Amino acid sequence: MSVEFTEVGFTPNFIDYATAWDLQRRVHGAVVSGTAPNTVLLLEHAPVYTAGKRTEDHERPFDGTPVINVDRGGKLTWHGPGQLVMYPIVRLRDAHSIREYVHALEEIIIEVLAKSNIVGVRVDGRAGIWLLSDAKGPTRKIAAIGIRVHEGVTMHGIAINANNSLAPYNQIIACGIADAGTTTMAAETGVDITPTGLLHHLKDATTRFLAPLITEPEPPVASTANPADAARPEGVLL
Repeated sequence: MSVEFTEVGFTPNFIDYATAWDLQRRVHGAVVSGTAPNTVLLLEHAPVYTAGKRTEDHERPFDGTPVINVDRGGKLTWHGPGQLVMYPIVRLRDAHSIREYVHALEEIIIEVLAKSNIVGVRVDGRAGIWLLSDAKGPTRKIAAIGIRVHEGVTMHGIAINANNSLAPYNQIIACGIADAGTTTMAAETGVDITPTGLLHHLKDATTRFLAPLITEPEPPVASTANPADAARPEGVLL
């Protein structure tokens, strides 16, 4: 099963969040209707804080910096230059296989990190991918995951810290986790790893790990289910 990769914008042509969010919604609608293929958007955002549905007031920026509220799972995070963002907008074979989908996103990140000899791991009870405590420092987060699945098609996705500044994280409690830090691939390796430098590995891993979970978009078939079921909101993970 294939996906179509679209490189939306990279240094110096950063994409503001509102523009990317509007594009996500339009592509999502097209995939739901079967008029567009499974699509993966790749980009770097202009600097922005975004807050998932579980964000609490005390986790917002200490200096009053504006925050965009979004409909993904998760809490507060930062996006900006030097961070590789991927938004898969794909139809799942099984709309209830959200955990399997998140697991695949985690595996994609772990493989991309491994190509730079960085050992990323899952940490129970904490979203995203982490580096465990070592000589370089305590446990620290290197990639975030926040998704939504609506009408069987995914939105939002992952953000891998390539060579972005870590200063913005000093203004927030990133992802609601107060007892751990944040890092980048460049900081861990001493090499200036850019988002575009990761694209080849990211595309390869994404194609392989998503293939078993997705199906070709097709026009929806009229449902014979109880109309009341349509009013029930779909779950949001993370």
